[in-house]
Amino acid sequence: MSKLVKLIFVAALVGGGIYWFRFKPVPVVSHQVRLGSVVAEVMGTGTLEARVSAAVSPKISGRIEALLTDQGDAVVAGDELVRLDSSELNQQVAIAQANVEAAQAAIERLSADKQRAVVVLTQAEKNFKRIEQLASRDATSQGDLDQAAEALGVAVADVSRAEAGINEGQKGLVSAEKNLQYQQARLSDTIIVAPFDGMVVKRSRESGDVVVPGSSVLTLISTKELWISAWVDETEMSKLKAGQAARVVFRSEPERSFPAEVARLGREADRETREFIVDVRVLELPKNWAVGQRAEAYVTVGEPAEVPLIPKSFLVRQNGQDGVFVYQDGIANWRPVTLGIDTDEAIGASDGIEAGDRLLMPASTGGALTDQRRVVMQ
Repeated sequence: MSKLVKLIFVAALVGGGIYWFRFKPVPVVSHQVRLGSVVAEVMGTGTLEARVSAAVSPKISGRIEALLTDQGDAVVAGDELVRLDSSELNQQVAIAQANVEAAQAAIERLSADKQRAVVVLTQAEKNFKRIEQLASRDATSQGDLDQAAEALGVAVADVSRAEAGINEGQKGLVSAEKNLQYQQARLSDTIIVAPFDGMVVKRSRESGDVVVPGSSVLTLISTKELWISAWVDETEMSKLKAGQAARVVFRSEPERSFPAEVARLGREADRETREFIVDVRVLELPKNWAVGQRAEAYVTVGEPAEVPLIPKSFLVRQNGQDGVFVYQDGIANWRPVTLGIDTDEAIGASDGIEAGDRLLMPASTGGALTDQRRVVMQ
């Protein structure tokens, strides 16, 4: 008798288990399908970039005397950004200026020598002509004539030497002036100014650092045009063109979209990922932003459409097919659907359900939901 009782007990357990797992109603929550307006969009993930940026670096080597701006500061073209130590170059400029003044003084002295030589030459010419006339009348000796001719030749040579000296002095003055300009240019290079209006986004050096040409001190960007360089699958290429409306969702503010538009399309696809770059110009920025931050760009590629919306949490995939459980007379019916446009929280369905259908999903305390399973609403 005890054996029979055990068999009955086991059968009851098995039957209860079968009932529990196959026939007992599953607690579910429901959602009534409604029509919603959705827009066809192409999505790409990328980073915020500036169209115009520059690494601010010195033209000459030197020690940084002062950094006059910091990252996050807005600057205007011509504003001083960095000042290098200029003490040695000030001395070089002073020496070059003194050389120019010395060359000018030398030219003045040579000019005075030339004036004196010209006066002597004029007197020698007059004296030679007078003696030459006397010699033609045999009123003077040949010796006097030869002496006058010699004095005239010496005077001519003195004038030529003075002119050569002036030419040499002028060349020296030009060289001294060029050297002065060069030293002044080097001195002006100790002050680095902003090449355009923008914002400093990075500070790489500090006061006292020694820098060389080409070494970055600051990174400056223009804030006139910032865009998301988004990677988009190449299959979407035919849908895109410059000027299309778009929206950008920054990961720092995922609940908000910022207006944007397509600036340009890339013309080279990555050979591994099969994606290409789409630059989406951001028309409005969040309060806090940073170049290089991640964001999603959504480009509008179709007109708004009214379609049934399925919350993503109610979607079920069975045997490679997307579908939903639909309530009908206390039974969960699994129904395949054709999905369309994907929004943040719901997906538009182009076929399979209609507005008014009640979708089901297991309650948090319920069991698994299967086709034709009885359900109870919670």
